[in-house]
Amino acid sequence: MVIALFITCVTDTMFPGAGRATVEVLERLGHEVVFVPEQTCCGQMHLNSGYRKQARSLARSLVRTFADYDVIVAPSASCVGTIRESYAELLGGPNPLASRMFELSELLVHHLGVEDVGAAFPHRVAYHPTCHSLRVLRVGDAPLRLLRAVRGLELVEPDRANECCGFGGTFSIKNADTSAAMLADKLDSIEGSGAEVCVALDGSCLLHIGGGLSRRGSQVRSLHLAEVLASR
Repeated sequence: MVIALFITCVTDTMFPGAGRATVEVLERLGHEVVFVPEQTCCGQMHLNSGYRKQARSLARSLVRTFADYDVIVAPSASCVGTIRESYAELLGGPNPLASRMFELSELLVHHLGVEDVGAAFPHRVAYHPTCHSLRVLRVGDAPLRLLRAVRGLELVEPDRANECCGFGGTFSIKNADTSAAMLADKLDSIEGSGAEVCVALDGSCLLHIGGGLSRRGSQVRSLHLAEVLASR
């Protein structure tokens, strides 16, 4: 199968390893992954900040960019959620990407029917279900099924795992004190679980959590799910 990679802004600038890992996992499974260099931002930040004209322009550009591909994958539940849930209203008509754009875990488990990707990662792992993956895309237990199939991985569940980490895009900027308090609760639960690694589907949340762990001097590190699945 030919699968187009939508890299997303945060992955491109902050988590390039997650993008490479996404390609590695899919190629390991026998798929051809292509990258269209004309792709740009999906417009989520603009839309969330009230810049609808600019968001609409970016949405139209992305639709044109991926017009020739039946399956598109992105290592970001946040961006995929925006594209699938907001583009019809934003564009004022049918959303050509709605049925073709997938987050990695849902593509693997729900579309390709794969849980074991041949990964090995001998560490204790806590999974943080990001808000967009949990409440917008509703990926369910797809990430957990993938993690449980990883050889040597011990999955632990933090207290109140389903609570937001406090990032929330511009929320963390406009409501910094509240965001910091939410992050502190999240970090306490991750460290209290005994995890060595915190895994999530969104670079934005991993940036928030990873930064908080680093400032604490914590031994826990943050990784994108794709990076765990690419490990051998």
